[in-house]
Amino acid sequence: MSKIITIGREFGSGGRELGRRLSQKLEIAYYDQEIIAEISRRTELSEQYIRKMSEKKPVFSFPIHIGRSFHYMQNSPWDLNLSIFREQSAIIREIAEKSDCVIVGRCADDILREKNPFRIFVYADTDSKLERCRQRAEKDEKMTDREILTNIRKIDRNRSDYYNLYTGKNWGDRQNYDLCINTTNLSIERAAGLVADFFRQE
Repeated sequence: MSKIITIGREFGSGGRELGRRLSQKLEIAYYDQEIIAEISRRTELSEQYIRKMSEKKPVFSFPIHIGRSFHYMQNSPWDLNLSIFREQSAIIREIAEKSDCVIVGRCADDILREKNPFRIFVYADTDSKLERCRQRAEKDEKMTDREILTNIRKIDRNRSDYYNLYTGKNWGDRQNYDLCINTTNLSIERAAGLVADFFRQE
C-alpha cells in the first residue's frame, strides 16, 4: 500500500500531532508548515499572509458592471487566493511524487485523489478540544474558556468553508475519508500507534 496519508482535523483535536507522530513511526516525510514556506519562496508573499489565507474562504470581488464576458477584477483578493491555492496544489502533487508522506490539511485529500491517498479525519468533543488548547497555550496567554471556544469555532468554520469551496465536498463528512478518529478518550500517541500498525500489516 502506498503510504500517502492526508489528515483533515478539527482545531484542538490533535490532528497535527497525530500526523507528526505517525510520520515518525512509519519513517516517512511529514508536511505541514513546510508547504507554506515553499509557497512563500515561490510567490514572494509573506508566510504570515499565506498562513492566514491557506485555510480561509476567500473574499470574492465582483466588477460593478457584469457584461456578457464576466470576469473577476485582476489582482483581486479572489485572484490572489486562487493563485495561492494553485501553487499549493502543485507543491502537494510534487511532494507526493517524491516519496511516501503525511500531509496535514490544505485539501490534500482531494488534490491527490488520483493517487488514492489514505484519508484521515481527526475530531473530538468540545471539552477535549478546549482542554488541549489550554495545555498548548503560551504561559502569558490570558484567554477565557469562552474566548478559546469562540476561536475554535471560528477556525473550524473557516476550514470548512475553505474545504467546501475548493473541493465541492463537505469538510468532516465521513464519506470523504477512509478513517475518522475521535481523540476525545484516545491519546494521540495511542492513535498514531494503531494507524501505524495498520500500515505495517499491509
